[in-house]
Amino acid sequence: MRVLAALSGGVDSAVAAALAVEAGHDVTGVHMALSAEPQSCRVGARGCCSVEDSSDAARAAEIIGIPYYVWDLAEEFEETVISDFLSEYQAGHTPNPCVRCNEFVKFRELADRARVLGFDAVCTGHYARRLDGPDGPELHRGYDELKDQSYVLAIMGQEELGRVILPLGEAPNKAWVREEAEKRGLGVSNKPDSYDICFIPDGDTGGFLRSHLGEKPGEIVDTDGNVLGEHSGYYQFTVGQRKGLSLGKPAEDGKPRYVLETRPETNQVVVGASTLLSVDTIHGEETVWLVDPSTLSVDREATEQFGTSMQGKSLLEPGNSVLTAQMRAHGTPSVITELEVLPDSQVRIVLAEPVRAIASGQSLVIYRGTQVVAEATISRAERRGSNVMFGAGLAQAGATL
Repeated sequence: MRVLAALSGGVDSAVAAALAVEAGHDVTGVHMALSAEPQSCRVGARGCCSVEDSSDAARAAEIIGIPYYVWDLAEEFEETVISDFLSEYQAGHTPNPCVRCNEFVKFRELADRARVLGFDAVCTGHYARRLDGPDGPELHRGYDELKDQSYVLAIMGQEELGRVILPLGEAPNKAWVREEAEKRGLGVSNKPDSYDICFIPDGDTGGFLRSHLGEKPGEIVDTDGNVLGEHSGYYQFTVGQRKGLSLGKPAEDGKPRYVLETRPETNQVVVGASTLLSVDTIHGEETVWLVDPSTLSVDREATEQFGTSMQGKSLLEPGNSVLTAQMRAHGTPSVITELEVLPDSQVRIVLAEPVRAIASGQSLVIYRGTQVVAEATISRAERRGSNVMFGAGLAQAGATL
């Protein structure tokens, strides 16, 4: 096949491109330049878009022996990822910019351009498996559970999944990938992994939000509406946060207080006890299905076999048909006991055990064993048997605020 390989400048994408060539594909490398001011990206930046990455990608392409191009996608990145990041925080949500980048830039934009240019598929260095199933292509967790990136790829949907090559899905671990890079002389075998948000190279998310959204002083209140303190901008807080509240006066029980919700409409940050963070029912919207939802149901027998917790259970065990949910990129999967497919691309799940600090705006990814079956944006969460609900502008506990 004619394959367009995304080269980020890191070890994963370089090895993935090399493996695609060795599999017999006609590969062309492309580096997506995402910064409008590349000179502002210092060497050693924490993200994946630092200034040295394009030169590292070019060297890797030369060593592999493939054509190499740089595409300026800074405008698309600004419009679809950074603007979304800011607007979501303004709306009181907690966005995942890596998911949006994969959705709008690394797959949609890349795949669209590849299609126009006559390429059959795109290749990336993500740790996930793309398998051919009886009903079409399937997305599965990567073999290395610690590096699995299927969570951030679920947003691509069924159509794009059919045009993706993921050579690192079977990689046993990151050490193996580094060894493969060294064997091929790619020059990036010891390059550190990127982490944090690429467009915030110093890691100061609060400072980035303040510089773009300005300060907006408001009240910090408890679940009864009592004013406990002040904040300089509700968007600087997210559900489950403890640090930075500076309340001074301790709670009546002497225990720490946590952010339960941010309220843009009243410019308030709601705080409460740790126990109020636990929820077991999650609602999602804008659901992207990678399988026919009518084929999904809770396998009671399998659920009982694996128990209510996935701790210590291998997700790669053959025959595992348990439905699980993951609410963070590297979070522990939670067993689903109820799944309800709702109109208008909405979904509702109930978990076997409560989970903490679920914020609206995060991605909910549903798995059947190792297979990704759906991705949705969390709209709200609640605890059965309680009048506590978070998200969608609601935070109730005993009284309506």
